[in-house]
Amino acid sequence: MANITLYEIYMLLNQPEPLWLAGLDLSGAYLRYADLSEASLYRADLSRANLKNANLFKANLRKANLSGANLNGADLREADLREITLNVQTSLHYANLEKAVYTPRTNWPAGFDPQAAGMITYG
Repeated sequence: MANITLYEIYMLLNQPEPLWLAGLDLSGAYLRYADLSEASLYRADLSRANLKNANLFKANLRKANLSGANLNGADLREADLREITLNVQTSLHYANLEKAVYTPRTNWPAGFDPQAAGMITYG
């Protein structure tokens, strides 16, 4: 986390919704169970972030870096996942991805089937 402190994250998470976190460096942040529904995380760096069971319903994660992020049990329904960055360490176990939007160029972790997860292809 280079440009935001833990206190600033706490204050942001306790503000009226929706959150505007576009472009922030949240790498390695502990956001387990955080309510990030409808938040703008456009181009945010969430690499290695713990987003286990986080609420990302309708969140804008377009062009976000999710490399190595823990998304186990996260609610990503209707989230915008176009042009996201993932790698094999990104964990999507039990994540709800129903109607989440992605592009055909997205590289998913090995064995992950976005269509079987109920996702929608954009473009």
